Amino acid sequence: MENRSYEETFTKKIISTGRWTILTAVVLCFLPAIYLWIRYGAIPSVKTILTGWFLIASMYGAFYIVEPISYFPILGLSGTYMSFLSGNIANVRVPASAVAQDALGVDAGSQEAELISTISIAGSIITNLIIVTIGAFAGNAIIGVLPEYVITAFGFVFPAIMGALLTMFALKFYKCAVVGLAVGIIINMTQLVPAWLAVPLCVFVTAFVAIIDYKKQSSNQ
Repeated sequence: MENRSYEETFTKKIISTGRWTILTAVVLCFLPAIYLWIRYGAIPSVKTILTGWFLIASMYGAFYIVEPISYFPILGLSGTYMSFLSGNIANVRVPASAVAQDALGVDAGSQEAELISTISIAGSIITNLIIVTIGAFAGNAIIGVLPEYVITAFGFVFPAIMGALLTMFALKFYKCAVVGLAVGIIINMTQLVPAWLAVPLCVFVTAFVAIIDYKKQSSNQ
């Protein structure tokens, strides 16, 4: 009864709202191009459009499938909608959700975890908007007074965040962490697969190991 109430009051409404907000965002993405076409008559040829589309698809097409699958267990349903609408998923939304769930000690994939994820991601979006707004108006002035070594350090922020997340999850799921890290190192050192296949390969190999480990633990209980 509780699960049915949760689905009726939360899940279905999230899906309904998420669909139209994402579709609206897709339509709005075309507005700048439509404006340039109508206002200035600037429109590329069909060949140029298709070439650009295939180029982008070849580089990022795999992420269209991999990112929702790999991030969903952490973000949850509502968090996935919000994150893919607002962006900065790997370096802001996922850490915010993961740290909040870990701090409160909720089980990943549970209803509690999804609610915590929703609140934490919403908070990160609001904070992000405030910081970006300040940066848009005062960014150049702030960066201009920062020492060179501080500006250089910004390049290490994303790897540091990913390293912290890996450590946090490795303490709980060390087998998956070891396998995922080993596969990533082998791919980078040997260059046996193209760059666009590296992330999907790491994700699915690690997921396969997690499934085997889960089944083994379930059979032993």
